[in-house]
Amino acid sequence: MGRQACTLQFCTISYNWNDSITTFLEFLMAKKIIITGASTGIGAETSRMLAPGNEIIVHYYSSKGPAEAVAADIEKAGGKAHLLQADLSKSDECERFVAECAKLFPVVDVLVNNAGGLIRRQPINELDWDFMIETFALNTFSTMKVTSLCVPLLEKAEDPVIINMTSIAMRHGAPSATLYGASKGALDTFTRGAATELAPKKIRVNAVAPGVIETPFHEKVSTPEKMKSFKENTPLKRNGRARHIAQAVKYLIENDFMTGATVDVNGGLFMY
Repeated sequence: MGRQACTLQFCTISYNWNDSITTFLEFLMAKKIIITGASTGIGAETSRMLAPGNEIIVHYYSSKGPAEAVAADIEKAGGKAHLLQADLSKSDECERFVAECAKLFPVVDVLVNNAGGLIRRQPINELDWDFMIETFALNTFSTMKVTSLCVPLLEKAEDPVIINMTSIAMRHGAPSATLYGASKGALDTFTRGAATELAPKKIRVNAVAPGVIETPFHEKVSTPEKMKSFKENTPLKRNGRARHIAQAVKYLIENDFMTGATVDVNGGLFMY
């Protein structure tokens, strides 16, 4: 009887040990990913696409409900999600955000700087200083600051990569969105500079420049008539979806020989 009990106990321990090894290996293989502006649109779809087997910090500013839904989708897909709120247009909030990220992820594999947006359309002759600062703080300074603070976390990773979100607006200009385009153009230049400077640390830096993508972004700033016009002027005769941008982000993560590149995903609306 004593031998039977011992044998059964040994089998149980062996099974649990194997489970623990599997869990530990999965933990080691999981990429630690930070995605800003991840509650809706491109950020949300990117979070879902990268979810399987990975651990993701889902950043949001005010859309807590949608962010919670994204986190739930990540968990369902076999990933792990953490929600963090911050107003990244403010320097001290960027510092707080990255400090919280560091508590969760001492090492970061991927940083996707997606937070930003077109605050409102405004003609050049009506631009004012405060609006300029507000636009650049949201679209440019936030990414620069978060990137700077994340470098110590990224350089510990095996193949770290930063992906910035720019825009087709920086390519050919957009009436009433010139300031937005300029803020994204500055970010494009920052991407190339950062790629050069961080290469010795083995940190890759790339960007994705979305064309017209049907997300809540355009629901706020583009009329149905304007969206129809975008579609008619696009060679593929359709607007993009968030998944098209998420696919580009995934590609830039996986291709370890790409750095300093901006990938245009716009259905041919802009061609070199």
